[in-house]
Amino acid sequence: MLFWRTMIFWTFMLVRRSSQGSADFDFGSLIHLPIYHKGGRKEENAPREMTRPKQQAVPLGTSPAEYTIAVEISFLDGSLQEAIRSYLSDLSFPLLVNVSEAAVHVSRINVTTVCNSAGTKNAHCYCGHGYGWPPTACKANPACSRTPAVSEESCHCAAQPLPLRTYCQLQPTDIPFTYVIKMSVRLDKPFEIALWDSTSPLFKKYKQDLEKAFTEGYTSLPGFRNVTVTGFRPGSTMVSYEITAAKNIPVENATQKVADALDPSYKLVPASFAKEILGEVNFSISPENIFEGDTVKMTCESALSSTNATWYLSGSVVSSSSRHSITAGFAAGKSTTTLKITSIKLNEAGDYSCTFLKKGIDLSSIYKAVGNITVSQIKVVPSDNVSIVCNGESKTLSCCTESNIQLFTSYWKSHGAINISGSTTSTHNCTTYLLQANESQCPADKSGTKTDYMCELNTTYGARSSKVISVTYFRLAKVTMSASRNGHVSEGHGFSLTCLSDVSNYDKVTWKIQRGNSTTHVDSIWYSTRKTLKGAESVLTGAAATRDWNGTYTCTFFQSFLNSSASMQFEVHPLPLKHEIIRDPIDASVPCPGTQVLKCCTSKLEHYTVSFYAPGWPSAIQAEKREEGSFNCYHQTLTVTEAYCDSTQQVSQVHCEFTNQIDVTVKSSPMTLHLIPVKLAICNSSKVGVGKDGAVIVKPCLHLMGTSGPVRGSITYKCHHAKWDVAENNCLTAPVNDLLSSAETLVSDPELNQNLPMYLERLNRTIKEQQENISTSTANLKAVVEILNLVSVIPIDAKQKPMENFLSAVDTIINSSVETWKNFKNGSSQLLDSVQKFSQSLRPVNNTIPPIIKDNLQLKGAVVGNGNVSDFSKSFTFSKLSSLSGSVLIDKGKIKFETAITIISVAYSTLGHIIPLYKTDEVINGLVISTVMNTSSQLGEDFQINMTFTKSKKSLNNPRCVFWNFSFSAGEGGWDDTGCESKENGDSVTCSCNHLTSFSILMSPSHASPWAGLTYITYIGLSISILSLLVCIAIEFAVWKSVTKTRISCMRHVCILNIAISLLIADICFITVAAMHDKNDKVDRHICTAVTFFIHFFYLCVFFWMLTLALMLFYHLVFILHNASKTTMKAVGFCLGYICPLVISAITIGITHPRDSYTQEGICLLSWKDSKALLALVIPAMTIVVINAIVTIVVIAKISRPSIGEKSISEEKSSLYRVSKSIGILTSMLGLTWGFGFATVFPESPTIFHILFTIFNAFQGLFILLCGTLWDRKVRETMLNKYSLSRWSSQHSKSISQGVSAPMLSISSPFSRTLNNLFGKAGKYEVSSTESPSLSSENTSKTYSLLS
Repeated sequence: MLFWRTMIFWTFMLVRRSSQGSADFDFGSLIHLPIYHKGGRKEENAPREMTRPKQQAVPLGTSPAEYTIAVEISFLDGSLQEAIRSYLSDLSFPLLVNVSEAAVHVSRINVTTVCNSAGTKNAHCYCGHGYGWPPTACKANPACSRTPAVSEESCHCAAQPLPLRTYCQLQPTDIPFTYVIKMSVRLDKPFEIALWDSTSPLFKKYKQDLEKAFTEGYTSLPGFRNVTVTGFRPGSTMVSYEITAAKNIPVENATQKVADALDPSYKLVPASFAKEILGEVNFSISPENIFEGDTVKMTCESALSSTNATWYLSGSVVSSSSRHSITAGFAAGKSTTTLKITSIKLNEAGDYSCTFLKKGIDLSSIYKAVGNITVSQIKVVPSDNVSIVCNGESKTLSCCTESNIQLFTSYWKSHGAINISGSTTSTHNCTTYLLQANESQCPADKSGTKTDYMCELNTTYGARSSKVISVTYFRLAKVTMSASRNGHVSEGHGFSLTCLSDVSNYDKVTWKIQRGNSTTHVDSIWYSTRKTLKGAESVLTGAAATRDWNGTYTCTFFQSFLNSSASMQFEVHPLPLKHEIIRDPIDASVPCPGTQVLKCCTSKLEHYTVSFYAPGWPSAIQAEKREEGSFNCYHQTLTVTEAYCDSTQQVSQVHCEFTNQIDVTVKSSPMTLHLIPVKLAICNSSKVGVGKDGAVIVKPCLHLMGTSGPVRGSITYKCHHAKWDVAENNCLTAPVNDLLSSAETLVSDPELNQNLPMYLERLNRTIKEQQENISTSTANLKAVVEILNLVSVIPIDAKQKPMENFLSAVDTIINSSVETWKNFKNGSSQLLDSVQKFSQSLRPVNNTIPPIIKDNLQLKGAVVGNGNVSDFSKSFTFSKLSSLSGSVLIDKGKIKFETAITIISVAYSTLGHIIPLYKTDEVINGLVISTVMNTSSQLGEDFQINMTFTKSKKSLNNPRCVFWNFSFSAGEGGWDDTGCESKENGDSVTCSCNHLTSFSILMSPSHASPWAGLTYITYIGLSISILSLLVCIAIEFAVWKSVTKTRISCMRHVCILNIAISLLIADICFITVAAMHDKNDKVDRHICTAVTFFIHFFYLCVFFWMLTLALMLFYHLVFILHNASKTTMKAVGFCLGYICPLVISAITIGITHPRDSYTQEGICLLSWKDSKALLALVIPAMTIVVINAIVTIVVIAKISRPSIGEKSISEEKSSLYRVSKSIGILTSMLGLTWGFGFATVFPESPTIFHILFTIFNAFQGLFILLCGTLWDRKVRETMLNKYSLSRWSSQHSKSISQGVSAPMLSISSPFSRTLNNLFGKAGKYEVSSTESPSLSSENTSKTYSLLS
């Protein structure tokens, strides 16, 4: 539809009527002739007539009445305005109009009001000459810009249509007129930016100077009042100003005067004076309603012949551009200029004006017309985004405009994974799009995807606007469910259920179990969901089924508002768990021949088939069921015949096996039965059983302390003096037993997250009530730590109450007896691990971790990220008892994380009292701080955690920062200082470590130990001893034939060789054990037992071979005339050297190993604390040392025996020297240095004894090499003769034999010969009764000097 501009004329006609009739007559016959468009189309607008009586009507026969008639003429073609004006001006008045019964005279016709309309928002109304609007109308309606006022109290131009019947009125002749003449002139100067600002000094200076010159020039014109400079604009520098006068003055007559009055520096151009004239240019705009993007045409027409046209927007010149096109021309007697704006923008709205320049000699005329353009946006209002189910459902999309656009076109476009076309319908301001989706149009893998539908509305003139409506297509999923084991599972066994959806899209998946009227919503921890190639899969997995998992399962896939489900029945069949089967007895003695009643009981009353079997039985024996209170017990009587008593198998292990209704079995732990002869059974009790003296029977804890259900644990009875005594009670108290059972059920509960807070509250309450029983019972303590380990891995929201309950329980058991903790192997490590796991399982609530403050521990945490830009910094202070403090600092820049991470630190003030220390010279001297973070983060390469610990004991020094390494000792844990550095700062220590995961930091300073270097001496000494012994053995084998020719020398070297071999093996085992202990390496129990046995055995061999050497020396010294054969001496030596140690070692391991008390905890050495097995080494060793010391005294006494006659001083000194050397040799060879061990066992023993004991025994292998082998001259001679320099050695030996051995020919004492042979000195026997005392003395001294 096209919209045309409408022009309206209001004319006043003065009409006189003469008639004989009534003065009131009908003006209906005065109808203006139809006005035709110049194209020939008849206008449809009918004239509107308004009448206003100017005088009162008079009766018939009086003077004619006079009326003023207002006539409104509307037409669409603006060019008709001039035609009408011309037509009216050509009329001759008065006009005579013949009307029936009257004569009407039209005196005059004046055009009072002209309105050029471009719609309701763009209109200009003008008053004709001598007419104007009253002040009220002027104030109520905006005046046209840049138009002169008719008078000070009236106006003759309005910028918008006025209300009905508001037209221009004839102005009184006594009101003085004011003419405003708008002028412009050009200064031949570049335009300066400051002239835009009316407050700038330059603007004010120009304004002042120009107004002064203008006033001076125009004052000479009659009627001139004043002149005002209104502004400046570019074009060189254009000056706009207004002249106010009492009449229309000839301003062209004063232009030269103005130019002369202005300072020449302004360079005014006299020929550039121009006068603006309004009202003679027609301004038209197309279209009437303009929208952003439209192509707009503005046309100005004038009767002038000028084509010098210019367009302005808000005073700025509009130039041609890619979107702006300006044309001008002259045709049919009219000048026309058109401004065409393509794709108009919002910021291009405003007042547009066109001017035609008509140049004159002194003054140019600018004919101007003004039009206002308002540019609006096409506001499209779309319908809401919709979702469509692909099952034939249909939805309608719509786009409407707020404006009533009479003519537009619409388009719909789709973009997305699913493109379904619809049908379009349009109304006067809306367009609709009907969509319908079927299942075949929606692929399963595209369900839930969005398709964007864009509606675009275009106007005829090019404006366009669009909106996007999102349509989400959903396909109804087909869900199927399947289960493992065909939907049947036994208690305690794993199971899984799988839900498959053919649609891959899902928002969430839920599982629930229906049992009768009860519905259980399964926690999300039990199932996982993922997308597959064929859709989506949700798998529910349970590690151990309980009866809570029995029922009808329903899994549901949710897609926004749509859900699809599948269901199936799943049945859990009863079956006792292995630990729920109560065996009676657990460990017992069975008389042979005789009988033994075996029982397997369970608190579950369902029917089972139970059989007993054991290795060697021909087949399983089905048991008899009996009800015993709240238990179902299955009995079997075992009969042991005489024939079985003669078999070699004296220990049997019997199992009972439960089978449920779906033929699933569970086997109990073994019942160990020891066969004993009837005659040895001295303890006999119908309640306990039979056994020999010292026998042990282990029984279950049935109906203990009046409990209705089974209580875990066992009671150990020992046969002592023909009666059974309770040796150990490991039964749990009923409340702790119930807690443990509930925890095992909880971890398999479908709703564990919902039930965990309630359980933790019960746990905390019960542990406080049972604190005394837990503190004194290792079994109860183990059960509580196991409970904490079970629940610590369950994810839980970090709320104050559940955290308080868990950590309060930990705080309570930390206060348990230290002795109880010592009996709980690895207990403190398990407790520390459970708290760390609990910390990692905490899920922040509102990005916060509430702090928990207890007497023995404190927990503090923070969420780093999500707006929290600070580092992790926490401090801990314990005011109760310990008065310890510490802090943790982690630079957030050292952590790699994409999302927020949670860091939690837990500080313990008393945990150090229960953590085992493998180095007794170190103590825990501060807090234990455990810091963990969630697993989604990674530590940077330069990661560092800084901690500060205050010292508990200020007197200690040598701080060492360590962390608890759970992997040490095969999972038992131990302190490790890898990656940590320490710095002591007075009463505090700062630790810096480069790792964190599963990390617990501990400041562990050691005592100032006066013998801290003894460990290094031990390692160095043992290493040298091992090398020395290897050399010793090699030398012995090399010279064996040469040095074992005599009986005594042979036995001596046999002893030395066996001592060296035994000590070598013992030292190698010992140094290996020590090194593994220092590294906290865990050794297999069986390997550890074997190594301990070898250390024990070979050290005993060393001592017994030393005893053999001492006894042989004693024998040859005391029984001089009695000579035993070589075979006899070897037999005695090997019996003492190996048989005796073997017997002692075997007896020791046989007694202590069955009780698991053979080795020390944490190190492969004989136990002292549990069984005093170390005495099996200490007593024989110290006994042998004492015996060897006595033999040494006897030898020294024999050597120092006074000779006949007086000795010279030199002889006495020589004798003393030989005695000293003999003591040195015998001390090392006979192991007398081990006697220093007596002094070290006392707590306050001097340090010197520890140092001497370590040095002498660590270097014992070196002493044996030096004193036992290399000191032997015969060995040296043999080595020199056998290896290198043989010729020189032979000659040297010969000379020595002639010079040194000569006195040996004089040896006549059997005692002297014995020592010579025993210690490697060869000589000849020569008996002489005539030797002089001096000769005897000399020979004796030389003989005993051979010991050295």
